[in-house]
Amino acid sequence: MRSALVGAAVARIAYGALRARPPVGETTWSRTNHRGEPVTLLAGPALAIGGIAATVTGSASPRNRLAAVLAGAGAAAFGGYDDLAGDRSATGFRGHLGALGRGQITTGAVKLAGIGVTAVAAALVAEGPPDSRPARPADLLLRAGLVAGGANLVNLFDLRPGRAVKAAVLGAGVLCAAPGGAAAVTPALSAAVALLPDDLGERAMLGDAGANALGAMLGVAAATTLPRRGQAAALAAIVALTAASEFVSFTEVIERTGPLRWLDLLGRRPAEQSAAAGQQPAGEHDSDPGATDEALGSSPLAPVR
Repeated sequence: MRSALVGAAVARIAYGALRARPPVGETTWSRTNHRGEPVTLLAGPALAIGGIAATVTGSASPRNRLAAVLAGAGAAAFGGYDDLAGDRSATGFRGHLGALGRGQITTGAVKLAGIGVTAVAAALVAEGPPDSRPARPADLLLRAGLVAGGANLVNLFDLRPGRAVKAAVLGAGVLCAAPGGAAAVTPALSAAVALLPDDLGERAMLGDAGANALGAMLGVAAATTLPRRGQAAALAAIVALTAASEFVSFTEVIERTGPLRWLDLLGRRPAEQSAAAGQQPAGEHDSDPGATDEALGSSPLAPVR
């Protein structure tokens, strides 16, 4: 499929170009992971660029391509803003609301609002499945919820190497059952899979820019291929998982569940390659050393890492 080749190729080319000449300097995009090793956030912008390029050359209708571009670009921009300028004075949805109540506008709150606005814009542009009825206000809310909720949910899984992409692949597999679903998920997914080796190898991470963009574009795919009941079911699942993240650690659940643990560890560096004692166990992802898993995964729209 042409869009898959375009997505993968452009993502790899963009990643190489960004690594060669990092905007505003390499240190801006560098983070230290649990092994004490440097990783780069540049995989995130590269994923967004690849996914958008593949979308433009894809087979969707012009309006649905525009919706996916709006969602992906907006999520990447606001996610990247939080990656680079983010403060950690407040974490989670409740933390950001509390900060707003005190008159403090956090970068996470800005991202929450920004992704929400771009999700609404994408919903207004998008067309439903070919046999769907004219959109009603409830349909627009469903579509916007899928885009914003998808952006958040994939980011909630971006706490360990490769986990966000694996979760996206599983979600995309469900969408492939819908007519046109495979073509709709291909652009973003091809770009993500092309960068997966660097994520699993702990040389790079998606960050908010990449994970938010990937989830938002998959949200558009759900909004434009699933029937109304399917969209409602998908949004209910997103809301349920997001709510659960406020009270339980996804990592703890995964580590206690054999098949999920096996999938989570698939392709990752073995534990014996971990760095010096006193650091987190191998497999614990990276973005802000010292942050707890609960804090990292506690925001319903913009998990602050």
